[in-house]
Amino acid sequence: MTALAASWLPLSSGERAVAIEVLVHGPLSRTDLARRLGLSAGSLTRLTKPLIESGLLVESAEGATLPEVRQGRPSQPLDIVAESRSFIGFKITDDMVYGVVTTLRSEIVARHDRPLDTHEPERVADLLAEMTGELARAHPSLAGIGIGVGGLVRRRAVVGESPFLSWRDVPLAELVEERTGLPVVVENDVAALVEAETWFGAGRGLDRFVVLTIGAGIGYGLVLGGKRVPYAEEDRGFGRHWIADPSGPLTPEGERGSAVSMLSIPGIRYQVQAATGREVTYEEILAGAAEGDPMCVRVIGEAGRALGTLVAQISNFVMPRKILLAGEGVGLMEVAGEAVDEAIRAQRHPLAAPVRLETKVSDFHDWARGAAVLAIQVLVLGTAEP
Repeated sequence: MTALAASWLPLSSGERAVAIEVLVHGPLSRTDLARRLGLSAGSLTRLTKPLIESGLLVESAEGATLPEVRQGRPSQPLDIVAESRSFIGFKITDDMVYGVVTTLRSEIVARHDRPLDTHEPERVADLLAEMTGELARAHPSLAGIGIGVGGLVRRRAVVGESPFLSWRDVPLAELVEERTGLPVVVENDVAALVEAETWFGAGRGLDRFVVLTIGAGIGYGLVLGGKRVPYAEEDRGFGRHWIADPSGPLTPEGERGSAVSMLSIPGIRYQVQAATGREVTYEEILAGAAEGDPMCVRVIGEAGRALGTLVAQISNFVMPRKILLAGEGVGLMEVAGEAVDEAIRAQRHPLAAPVRLETKVSDFHDWARGAAVLAIQVLVLGTAEP
């Protein structure tokens, strides 16, 4: 299976640019592709020939042929052979492994989840290998594996630190490669999600784009010039020091009034439990706020205002064309949407352009898909590390 991925490599920088343009925006006519990349017809022909011969690109038979003005003849558009290779994406949480199989264009074609009853690295690698074997029986053309982990990841191979798994310096890529024979890419889960949304999702075609996630923690990803901007804190618990309200609540996981204390699922649950003495789920708190329970209304209202503050601050300083709100905690918007909007308006100039805020109801399979996209980028197209 490793040989299948290797048959496309290495791509030159020019071939890679062509492949990525068609992958993300195709099918494209040769004229359109040359215009997008600033290439002559001859240069484009030279770059596309090996990609077609290797089976990565194909002249699409779907739809009408497209006119090629420069050459004076009709031509079929170029497209990626999306089903020619499959990729596995895994998202590891503290108690589950969520797995997906995707095409080269990141469409999910299979899902497979298993409970995680240990955090011992060798055992986790064993489980990932078992899941890979089960998925490979139905999808034999696997080209690689991407793994998303909450925490610090080095060289897209080693989990330097993961508070959810209590890991330090775990060579996860090597452990899984030894057991599967497939190339493996490991990345911080938020970074992987941002890459997937930039290439194939809400940020496709946008030069300035932000992803803000709410869940077990707070995640943030910034895209400038169409590329994700790496930064140190994205792997180390983003939001613990981003103060949304200096007089806000203090929780064990964040500074007083921080995004983590006010917005994360554990932070919201802690606040309600500290006030009532009862342990309740996030869904119960949202339902309680919707039904008018005073404590839930207060906590969720403050969370909504904190979220609006973050969105306004991001908009004021980054000026993104869109902010995507994602993660397992986005149900907050259904209950506290008005509080979010009020906080945004209060902290933006009256003449400022409206904030383009998109909410994506997502589950852990979306995070796993993000890991698969990293595998596509690195293992097949050979994109450089950020």
